[in-house]
Amino acid sequence: MSYSRRQFVALCAAARWAGAQEDPSFSSDVQVVNLLATVRDKKAAIVTDLTKDDFSLVEDGRPQSIRYFARESDLPLTIGLMVDTSMSQVKVLDAERGASFRFLDQVLRENKDHVFIMQFDLTVQTKQELTASRRDLDKALTMVDTPTRNQLRNQYGGGTLLFDAIVDAAQDTMSKQKGRKALIVLSDGGDNGSDATLASAVEAAQRAETLIYAILYTEGGFGSGEGRTIMQHLGKESGGSFFEVSKKLTVDQVFALIEEDLRSQYSLGYVSDRPAQIAEFRKIQLTVKRPGLIVQSRDRYWAGPSVHTPQ
Repeated sequence: MSYSRRQFVALCAAARWAGAQEDPSFSSDVQVVNLLATVRDKKAAIVTDLTKDDFSLVEDGRPQSIRYFARESDLPLTIGLMVDTSMSQVKVLDAERGASFRFLDQVLRENKDHVFIMQFDLTVQTKQELTASRRDLDKALTMVDTPTRNQLRNQYGGGTLLFDAIVDAAQDTMSKQKGRKALIVLSDGGDNGSDATLASAVEAAQRAETLIYAILYTEGGFGSGEGRTIMQHLGKESGGSFFEVSKKLTVDQVFALIEEDLRSQYSLGYVSDRPAQIAEFRKIQLTVKRPGLIVQSRDRYWAGPSVHTPQ
């Protein structure tokens, strides 16, 4: 989920667009906090029949009033497809590429959604800038590949710049977008050479209000404990999810689960009862009153005197 806030200049329109049950009027100096949430039952099935009154929201221990709410949101979707192309992924890259083709074909609405493609290894490369064109995305995916021998021979430092890639994607692209935003990261979770840290990668996603769907994919399904922990952390702390490809859960099945998640989100927004005087992270707790349900959403946001566009 990621970071960087901008002027909120269309709050009334956003409230109507989000299907608000109230019709609040906000001035342009009000910061609206936006949340995307997925709710599941004890069997991990997605629950889609909740109303605004089923949710309870707390900020830093203080109850907040949900000002707008939408179920089965039709908001625009911005996806960053991020592929680890380091040499450790060479044997799974074809499977990742094929599953990515099929996922984008299913999810992308060319009149509404946008996707960019980034690969990372000893460098971070954007293979395709934001586009709604399936043709351009398909062409870019064919170019996603591991480093050449010459590139490896000329390598100076670095190795797998996972954290740098997330920070670049969050700050350079996602922070400028509206609507729903998600980074889909295919990797074994290893990082070698990034200037950024795991903490700064998570913070960048949170400031940009971007979910991370972390997919651990390794040859034979044997990822390191550290790599698994890193990918779990990226998913959980951003409000997204973690998946591990295995014999029982193929990469195509993982993409199907992500598609289901993206199509079944609740969109909520509130105005804090305590206007921001300083820039800081604030803790959020979103729960459901109906027993036995689990809410998946980010648990903090970046508050500051400057305001931002809603997602």
